[in-house]
Amino acid sequence: MSDALKVMLENIEQLSTKEKSLAAHCLLTAMDIKVDSDVESDWVKLSESRSAEL
Repeated sequence: MSDALKVMLENIEQLSTKEKSLAAHCLLTAMDIKVDSDVESDWVKLSESRSAEL
């Protein structure tokens, strides 16, 4: 675990609900930026096979 995450977890109870919401939003947004091409490809294959089943 990184030092940055340790600090955040140690201090999370001191944050207001609004601050926690902002932190969660920032974390989720940061995850959305990185696209895993293998996962994207798997989703396309799955959606195509499901569509063919219908």
